Amino acid sequence: MPKVIVLRWGHRPHRDARLTTHVALTARALGASGIILSDVEDEKIKATIEKIVRSWGGPFYFEMGTSWKNVVEKWRERGGVVVHLTAYGENIQTSDVLKRIKALEKDILVIVGSQKVPKEFFLETVSDFNVAIGNQPHSECASLAIFLDRLFEGKELAKKFENARVKIIPQKRGKKIAKDSTFL
Repeated sequence: MPKVIVLRWGHRPHRDARLTTHVALTARALGASGIILSDVEDEKIKATIEKIVRSWGGPFYFEMGTSWKNVVEKWRERGGVVVHLTAYGENIQTSDVLKRIKALEKDILVIVGSQKVPKEFFLETVSDFNVAIGNQPHSECASLAIFLDRLFEGKELAKKFENARVKIIPQKRGKKIAKDSTFL
């Protein structure tokens, strides 16, 4: 399976903190290897994600402050593919776009916007694929979740996280959590 990194673009620290955190949590839980918060720094989100990784396991990394253009340029130089999630792209259900992405067998950088993205995101010089999870307005968190689930074919839902200190014990009713006391 390819390595997947999420590039979060357009984060506004005083407006998007909760949703950007959820994008990062979704990326981690559904199989991405890390997230890059481009062009800005938000220490609070970084601390939250690092705390989740320490408690719930990894690996998963968080990077911030790097220019999105530099990230895309370096990714492409290393032979990776860039997927821009947008409602205006090729529909993941009604086209063969996912099949074409998988056939490349390359690591994937997934661009997830926060605010209106620059027009250049749609160009071949930035994105190899513009992918839509349906062609209606929707949450970037939801589009990332569906994209990752389809990409990994549901296998990410059974992923074991390394060095987890906390683990949910699945059961029919109620909540059960196991904690490794040697780490607490």
